[in-house]
Amino acid sequence: MSQLRYETLHPEFGVSIRGIDLGKPLVPDAVREIDAAIDRYSFVHFPDQSMDDGRQLALTRQLGRPEPSHTSLGKVEYFGTIGNVQQDGTVLGNTHKKTIFLTGNNMWHSDASFKPVPAYLSIMCAYETPAEGGTTMFVSLRAAYDRLPPERKAELDPLVTIHDYVFSRSKVAPDAVSPELAASLPPVRQRLVRTNPATGARNLFLGSHVREIEGMDRAAGRALIDALTEEAIQPEHIYNHAWRPGDVVFWDNRCLLHAGSGYDADRYRRYMRQTRVSGTCPSLEEAA
Repeated sequence: MSQLRYETLHPEFGVSIRGIDLGKPLVPDAVREIDAAIDRYSFVHFPDQSMDDGRQLALTRQLGRPEPSHTSLGKVEYFGTIGNVQQDGTVLGNTHKKTIFLTGNNMWHSDASFKPVPAYLSIMCAYETPAEGGTTMFVSLRAAYDRLPPERKAELDPLVTIHDYVFSRSKVAPDAVSPELAASLPPVRQRLVRTNPATGARNLFLGSHVREIEGMDRAAGRALIDALTEEAIQPEHIYNHAWRPGDVVFWDNRCLLHAGSGYDADRYRRYMRQTRVSGTCPSLEEAA
């Protein structure tokens, strides 16, 4: 699709693409080119799009199987709202429980890494964005893995971690996760090093949901997790995305971490809608 125009966003990952209308059904060649861009760049930004929930869900289905939200019990819900504007137009302030719960997104994480089959892709459509704050930071865990010396990679490759949604969200508030939701999301095992099935590229798989390393002393495991994360999120490795209305962004949860920067919900409106594309297999089944 030669009409697409690419602009790199960061030396390690990320691209902005113009010349396509994501609100219309995509031809097979366009889907293949987008898939290839995701595998290569991990973060793909499409500015100036005209979207709504119907178009977003149709787009999600063209890229794979939509993933139900983990916060919806007893019903199938594919959308999550990021921000303080509700679907009925009401606005929640800084002290509202939902706003406080969403501050968990300000920790470095990979969406749905706590599921037996982690999410593949997140798709975010921005409609209202604050004049100050509200940016999202991203880092590449593929680049972080590539920076490691060979002997360090050999040490990390066989390790298995435990991802636990209750562990991460309890950092926000002790009662942030209801007993019903906690029971539906037990801890899961994930590889510390994942492999892209299309390209063979390897990356670390970290984030706030990682509780411990299997078979390792808890304190030593935490020290290793924290050290790897700290190196990955050094300022020179971060791409900070300033959202604008009309932005559509895809990011590959298999190999990126992201974190919100926060904003003043008492002063500003923020309304963004997220869907996800399900992964295809547990990380433990990926080729080593």
